[in-house]
Amino acid sequence: MHQVLVVEDDPGIRAVLRALLTAAHYRVVEAETAARGESEARTHKPDLLIVDLGLPDRDGVELISRVRAWSAVPVIVLSARISEEQKIAALDAGADDYVTKPFGAAELLARVRAALRRTAGALLPSAEIHLGAVTVDLARRELRGADPAVHLTPLEYRVLENLARLPGTIVKQDRLIREVWGPQAVGDTRGLRVCIRNLRAKLEPDPQRPKYLVTEAGVGYRLRVDEYSSSIIKTASDESNC
Repeated sequence: MHQVLVVEDDPGIRAVLRALLTAAHYRVVEAETAARGESEARTHKPDLLIVDLGLPDRDGVELISRVRAWSAVPVIVLSARISEEQKIAALDAGADDYVTKPFGAAELLARVRAALRRTAGALLPSAEIHLGAVTVDLARRELRGADPAVHLTPLEYRVLENLARLPGTIVKQDRLIREVWGPQAVGDTRGLRVCIRNLRAKLEPDPQRPKYLVTEAGVGYRLRVDEYSSSIIKTASDESNC
């Protein structure tokens, strides 16, 4: 079930969006100001944002820019502003789509589905990574083949997902921290070190001599896998050609 953050100061519109999205089987988090929206985005790491531009504390375009500085989460603007210049400003700030008020329920849900599909392809949610006898399904957030059975925390899955986007490649510590913990945590490597240590304890045959989650001293970490799923190979190749 995808989680959607709605940043909208009008309680009536929030109620409509909450009912619409809940009926379509999305989890909904709400914020009535830009400051609250940014805080909720960092706390909940939603799959998609719906943002009004006319927020009481600051413009929604600024919120989009601030979120885009540390996250690639898709953003749909839902605004009464209809001028071309205002739409361009929002899209240039990092919005993925723009829907004007009043809006049709069917159209908005279609835009939400389209944005999530685009992100799904980019973030490899269907990928499986193989670490010896253990298979990690990043889509379902499941482990298979571990004996005894182990479970990963949501934080540990997010670290693995970020490493799996660039398999075999060094991912810098700051990038991992920014993507998983948010920009406010950059420079504080303690949480990342603890997370990597816990992942090794759960996934490595010999955690003291890691084979899959490899430290690149002073730089970051590299995920080495025994077999890439076809989606990982395709995406990694496509990124290298960009």
